[in-house]
Amino acid sequence: MNQPLPTRGPLAAVYVGLALTVLATIAPYADRSTTHLLADHVRAGYPDYSQEQIDSAVTTYLVVSSVIGALGVLAWLTTAWAVKAGKRWAPSVATAMFVLGAGAGLTGLLIKDTSGATGLPPELGWAGMVPSLAGVFAVTLLWRRRRPA
Repeated sequence: MNQPLPTRGPLAAVYVGLALTVLATIAPYADRSTTHLLADHVRAGYPDYSQEQIDSAVTTYLVVSSVIGALGVLAWLTTAWAVKAGKRWAPSVATAMFVLGAGAGLTGLLIKDTSGATGLPPELGWAGMVPSLAGVFAVTLLWRRRRPA
C-alpha cells in the first residue's frame, strides 16, 4: 500500500516563502512613504537628477518590483498546489522556481547601474533575497522526503 508523501514541512516552507515574498514586495512601498532609502540612493547616484526624475525612477522600480513580486506569489502558489497535490514533479518545479527567484533577488542585490553603484540600496536588495531562504528549505525538504516503497 502506498503512503502519501509527507508534505507538512515542505508546504510550511512554501507558505513562509509566500509570506516573505509579499513582505519583500511591500517593502519598497513602505520605504517610499517612510525612510526614502530608494529615493536617497537614486539621488546619491545621480546628483544632477531633478526631484521629478528621482520620483520617476522610484516609480519605475515600484512597478518592476511589483511585477516580480506578483510572479513570485504565483510561483509560490503553484509550488504549494503541486506539493499539496502530491505531484511527482513538485521538487523539480520548486527547484526551477527557486533558481529563478534567487536569480531575481541576486540581480536586485548586485546589479550596478550607470552611476557605478548598485541599482538598489542594500536594505531593499537584501529584502528581495529573504524569500530565497524559504526556497532553500522548501527545495531541500522536497528532495529529502521519503519516496513510497
